[in-house]
Amino acid sequence: MRIIVSDSSCLIDLRKVGLVEAFLKLPYEFLIPNTLFEDELLKFTAAQKRALVKGGLTVTDLPGERVLRAQGVIREQPRLTLHDGFAFALAEGYPGCILLTGDGGLRAFAVAQEVEVRGVLWLIDELHRHGVDTAANLLVVLEQLAVDPTVRLPRRELAAFIKRYRALC
Repeated sequence: MRIIVSDSSCLIDLRKVGLVEAFLKLPYEFLIPNTLFEDELLKFTAAQKRALVKGGLTVTDLPGERVLRAQGVIREQPRLTLHDGFAFALAEGYPGCILLTGDGGLRAFAVAQEVEVRGVLWLIDELHRHGVDTAANLLVVLEQLAVDPTVRLPRRELAAFIKRYRALC
């Protein structure tokens, strides 16, 4: 089973539209660095965090060499946060895994390091492809994301997804 290492940005967007539970039903193993889980998911309640873990999200402590790698990444890429460095270092430690992030700087750095990167829109397609959710429900989610000013998805790509999911309904 492939591993998805998540940063916090995609989980935050999924929580906004009620897709966290569905996300965890996908046929992947899900990991998140413990520091991101504790420090970045600020709007998640304790019950929501417990549900994430119960649903299959593994909160992972980074071994010492991965912490050092994370620190090296943020020295090399000063616009990345320490939490970005932790997510990248964890993903890099699992060759062939997917780094799930909506952070543009982290995405660019990971791609340059040949780590596969995906985001929320890819997850929408995965939910549909695996029959976890219907096209009609996912269209509603896409439309919610489109009007949320705090969601930073690429507008052109989001509009194309909305058009495609409308055609599927």
